[in-house]
Formats: sequence, C-alpha cells, structure tokens
Amino acid sequence: IGSVIASTDAASVFNILKTRNLNLKDNTASLLELESGSNDPISYMLTVVLVSLMSGSSISVPALLFQQIFFGLLFGVLIGLIAIWVLRNINFTISQGQTILVFAVAIIAYALPTAVNGNGYLSVYLCGILMGNTQIPQKRDLVHFFDVLTGIAQMMVFFLLGLLVTPTELPRVFIPALLIMVFLTFVGRPLSVFAVLAPFRSSLPQIGIVSWAGLRGVASIVFAIYAVLNRVPLT
Repeated sequence: IGSVIASTDAASVFNILKTRNLNLKDNTASLLELESGSNDPISYMLTVVLVSLMSGSSISVPALLFQQIFFGLLFGVLIGLIAIWVLRNINFTISQGQTILVFAVAIIAYALPTAVNGNGYLSVYLCGILMGNTQIPQKRDLVHFFDVLTGIAQMMVFFLLGLLVTPTELPRVFIPALLIMVFLTFVGRPLSVFAVLAPFRSSLPQIGIVSWAGLRGVASIVFAIYAVLNRVPLT
C-alpha cells in the first residue's frame, strides 16, 4: 500500500496556487516540482519489486533495483540528448514533424528501458527534464500539445478506474481507505516531511506547505491497477 500511494501530484497543488495567485517563498514551488517528478519512478520501482515478491517470483532484489535505476538513467539521458540534437539540426518537411517526433520520443523513452527491466518512468522523467530545460524550435507549440495529451490521458485513466470498480465492494473497503487517508494526511506525511526538511533548517511554514501538498494523483491509480491485475494477495 505504501509503495502504491507513495506518488504525489504537485500539478494539483500548482493549479490551486495559480488560481489563487499565490507565490511560494524559499523555492518551495521548485521543491514540490522536484518531489512530484522524482517520486513517480521510485513509487513505480517499489511497486514492481514488491508485486514480484508477493507473487512468488524468484528475483534478486538488488539486481532488479540496479537494472531499474541504471537503465532508467542511461536511456533517459541518452534518448533526451539525441532528441534535442535531432530537433535542433534536422528540418522537417511537415509542420507537425516536431510534435510527432517528441511524441515518439516519449514512447521510446519508456519502452526501451522497460524492455530490459529498466525504470520507464525514470527514463521518461529525465528525458522530459532535459528537453524541457533546453531551447528547441517551436517549444511553445509542443508544450500546448502535451498539455492536451496529459488531460486526455488522465481522463482515460479515471475512466479505466471506473470500469474496474465494483460498487457493491465499496462499503467493505471504505473504512480502511478512510483510515489510511487520515493517517497519511495528518500523521505520516507531516512526520516524514519534517524529518527530511528539519535538518536543512527549513521554516515551519515551508514544512507545513510541503506536508499539505501530498495529494495523490493519477500515478497512484495506475500503480494500484498494476498491483490488482497481477493478483497479489492483499489479505
């Protein structure tokens, strides 16, 4: 359960702050962005490892963790650098060529490391970080395209979640789910954030904001579906 719901969605927090026109001090927004982007690959990696163990698979945990991290880092950086070079040095004959290329890059950045037991989420994240912080032609149009694509993907995930939910089973899991939510919101998240940020002399308001920003997003739903479809024993 901890691995599945370890991922947080800072995009929801940023949307709230943007609509309220609020500014965060002490680079708190950057901190939340880094946390949200980096904990998705870690949550995915822990979910894969624990699902394999609970399913009775004979695996070497150190070897699997090494493969996940090494190939995720390698392919993410390599594919990102290649994509940047292509976008800067090759002229496309069609106006949508760059969009098609970047979309293909995102798929390849996930698929290649996954094929060798690497962390596809980590690879895509690093590839996106490299491309997003580099000056490339028609970058504004690419950002708009992927904003729309992100919205469509989120709707598809929630639609899939609805198909997998059995209404008659909801009363049985409601109380445990409610207790987990209360613990995460008021105990687990605040204590863990305080333990991490306090040694860096972060202010209490910053620690409070980061603690509150632990909203769960679509990634947690995907990891939960992954665990359920692999039929791991949950009781």
